[in-house]
Amino acid sequence: MEAVSIRKEIIITDDCSTDGTRNILKEMEREYTAHLESDPNNRVRFLYHDKNMGKGAALRTGFSNIATESTVVVVQDADLEYDPNDYEALLKPIADGYADVVYGSRFKGPGRAFMFWHMVANKLLTLLTNILYNTILTDMETCYKMFRSDVIRGVNLRANRFDFEPEITAKILKQKLKVYEVPIHYYGRDYAEGKKIGLKDAFEAVFALIKYRFKD
Repeated sequence: MEAVSIRKEIIITDDCSTDGTRNILKEMEREYTAHLESDPNNRVRFLYHDKNMGKGAALRTGFSNIATESTVVVVQDADLEYDPNDYEALLKPIADGYADVVYGSRFKGPGRAFMFWHMVANKLLTLLTNILYNTILTDMETCYKMFRSDVIRGVNLRANRFDFEPEITAKILKQKLKVYEVPIHYYGRDYAEGKKIGLKDAFEAVFALIKYRFKD
């Protein structure tokens, strides 16, 4: 992520990890602070939750700490299933003035061929999104969502878990914002490799899509 040649701020939110990640981040934070001026293209901030609250809560914490001078924001999961080298492709429609929000679609670009039922669930959730919100997305559940900073600041988010994806999608579509999709690379993991989203999250996504269609 740091190697991508775009001037940026990296906000890392640790959601009360218990696998040693927090210790690694604390060491990284000490090293970064000691060499603060060594990389003018990157500013890194480290945020920590005192208890585990879920992906949505971690993202809300990150969004609430966006620098005032920030112009765009992109979500990056720590497992690097998604390739930071795609940032420029995501940024282009916003930079060119065509988009307010850009989704990176795993179904338009190259990716690992596996987990059929996971793909089916994603496509069904995306179909429901398109029916409810009159759009033609191919990948509602993608992690790679890039926003103009003023857009994300203007959305009141409540999700704590994986229901962040349907909530943010519902709320930006209801605002009639210009949403574009671009192909991205996807290096997906299976459950043995640590993937956590499951059937319960799919039902919560359905509920969120329907709920936010009719309320804010």
